[in-house]
Amino acid sequence: MNETYVLDQNFNQLNFAESPLEIGEYENCTFQNCNFEYANLSQFKFTNCEFIDCNLSMTKLSGTAFRDVIFKDCKMFGMHFDDCNEFGMSFRFEGCALNNSVFYKTSIKRTLFKNCKLVEVDFAESDLSNSVFSNCDFSGATFERTNMEKADLRTSFNYTINPESNKLKKTKFSLSEVHGLLRRFDIEIDRNS
Repeated sequence: MNETYVLDQNFNQLNFAESPLEIGEYENCTFQNCNFEYANLSQFKFTNCEFIDCNLSMTKLSGTAFRDVIFKDCKMFGMHFDDCNEFGMSFRFEGCALNNSVFYKTSIKRTLFKNCKLVEVDFAESDLSNSVFSNCDFSGATFERTNMEKADLRTSFNYTINPESNKLKKTKFSLSEVHGLLRRFDIEIDRNS
């Protein structure tokens, strides 16, 4: 079976939930205002692609390859990045809502998350080393045996991270949010002193 190869295409305002995108490899393509909600993107390959203002919530990602992909202002609820093809996996997220998504055991070093909602996201056992989280909301996010060495969380907030069960060497935090590292100890911190 021949796989589709698509290069330098722009896809605008299409509903791939109703008429699915053809399985294959997409390189240097832009998807804008497209709906992928509940779509099956298993075994697709996206290289140097941009997704802008798209709804990718609950898409199936079994074996999906994301290589140098940019997601901007996308709704991405419940996505299982742990099912993706890990070879060459790299992406960045700007202004995205990734609530309830899963990065369990993924290696996503040097990833940029900017102005993202990461509510209830599972980062357990993932490698986030050297990643930058700029102005991100981590309400309810899970960090367990997560490698966060040299990651930058200085402008992010609402995280609860146990320093005893995560790698935090040279991780950058802001003083105003450092209480997120102490929550598990059930101590009271006076923010007025």
